[in-house]
Amino acid sequence: MSGAGEIQMCCLGVNYRSCPVAVREQFAVGKSRLPEVNAALAALPGVSECVLLSTCNRTEIYYWSSEPETAMQAILSFFLGNAPDAATRRQLFYHYCGRDALFHLAAVASGLDSMVVGETEIFGQLKDAYRVALETGVTASFANRTFQHAFTVGKKVRSSSHITSGPTSVGAAAVQMAQGILGKLSGANVLVVGAGEVARTTAQSLSSRGAESIFVANRSYDRAVELAGQVGGRVIRFAEWIPYLENIDIVIVSTASPAYVVSPPVLEQVQATRKRPLFLIDLSVPRNVDPACALVEEVYVYDMDAMEQVTAQTRQLRSREIAACESIIRQWIAECADSLLLKRVYESEQV
Repeated sequence: MSGAGEIQMCCLGVNYRSCPVAVREQFAVGKSRLPEVNAALAALPGVSECVLLSTCNRTEIYYWSSEPETAMQAILSFFLGNAPDAATRRQLFYHYCGRDALFHLAAVASGLDSMVVGETEIFGQLKDAYRVALETGVTASFANRTFQHAFTVGKKVRSSSHITSGPTSVGAAAVQMAQGILGKLSGANVLVVGAGEVARTTAQSLSSRGAESIFVANRSYDRAVELAGQVGGRVIRFAEWIPYLENIDIVIVSTASPAYVVSPPVLEQVQATRKRPLFLIDLSVPRNVDPACALVEEVYVYDMDAMEQVTAQTRQLRSREIAACESIIRQWIAECADSLLLKRVYESEQV
């Protein structure tokens, strides 16, 4: 890590509002690569400390720098490379510094900046992102103090408001979408592909909304067994779930695969004998369902961009709560910003 002089906190990123999933997925960083990419970012010119957050709805780099402009350009070049459309894609990134960056971090921690307002997963994802950065050795006094404070205000916002009432996860919103598609879930056969956090909340929401036939498929069979047991579902081995589509009404896919796990040729074979609609909801970023699957007769594909349309109504209904939560954050910034953001000579102290 480098840096000398006055340090500023900044945030650079893309999210579901700044670009569609087809673009956003190109900047996603898988969990296994987080330490490697954190280290690479910290080695860039002007970057003193950093924390990389990458979820299905955002990729953000929180960084501290005595040369914020130099650092921003270096980070953009790192993610965009020499792509012919790099100049255009730069416009998709948002950039905050100082109090604006601090407000954004607190809003993310509180679930206010999420596609599903008030979602609970993002808090854990942010803590995991910070933990990885800490363990990788790319944080120091500024990042450590700032993130600890952000976690505190995130908890306060949730406990002091009703922002978490109603659907508070992408999985719950996906189930709401599924219910809207099918009319009712009680007689439907639903397949959940994946067993991570989003898949878990999806399966739990399916169960709570009356879905009686839940199937779970995952590369790790043991994790699939565990999740199926929690929701009274049945397990399908990952290599065998495609043939089961003959009797499945809706498929919800959420895995960490960097490639498509569902392709048009496979669905063409399935639909040749099914003779009825098949609905796929892809919650993965990068996407796991090839968008071309929607061209197969009576196959309907919904991705995270479609999810945004579903969750827009929830955001509107919670507008009053959002305003109250933002007021809590602004008060916190008024009380703590000077101590967290006060420009000063960077010291190599570790906290």
